[in-house]
Parts: sequence; structure tokens; C-alpha cells
Amino acid sequence: QVQLVESGGGLVQAGGSLRLSCTASGTMFSMNAMGWYRQAPEKQRELVALITSGGNTNYADSVKGRFTISRDNAKNTVYLQMNSLKSEDTAVYYCYAYRNWLDYWGQGTQVTVSS
Repeated sequence: QVQLVESGGGLVQAGGSLRLSCTASGTMFSMNAMGWYRQAPEKQRELVALITSGGNTNYADSVKGRFTISRDNAKNTVYLQMNSLKSEDTAVYYCYAYRNWLDYWGQGTQVTVSS
């Protein structure tokens, strides 16, 4: 049925860039909100960025000015452009989607930033 498929994770040097993508498949209806969470070892899962179908965005303070979230409503796809990456950005990044009181989660993709 509904499945969130992520791509774009990997290993990058500090100061580099990565672009994450996530597509919600198995539905003809757009999600009300989509975004990204991340979880580092011994840390709680935290919101990185969120975007609504209307284009409203929300970012964690730690990524403001470096990360940009966008979406293609027709394709039910959300993107996270990550620039000026730092070692503290290393984490498993999880795609998130919400529609009509239901939450959906991706399997997670590893992002590792080396100094």
C-alpha cells in the first residue's frame, strides 16, 4: 500500500552537499505534510525539516541556512538539499509523511559526514 522510498544518502566530506529524495507511493492523494527526521547514536529522533502541501516550511535551528526542503505535490515527492555539511549532521535520516490523521515513515537512510 503506502510506502515511503528514500534515496540520496551516503558518505560526504565536511563542507560538501547531498540531496535526499523521498517518494510516497501507493496512493493517488497527496500528503498534507512531508519532511525529514534524523537520529544520531545516543540521541533522540529530531525534526530536521517539514513542508506542507501549501508550501509552508519548518526547520530545526541547527540546519537553518544550510538545508532546503521542497516538494513536488504531483509526484508526492519531498527533497532535502543539504549544503555545508558538518560532522554533527551524521545520522540516520527518516522520511516522514502525514495525511488524514495517519503517519508514515521511511526505513531511513544513513548520512555520514567525515572531517
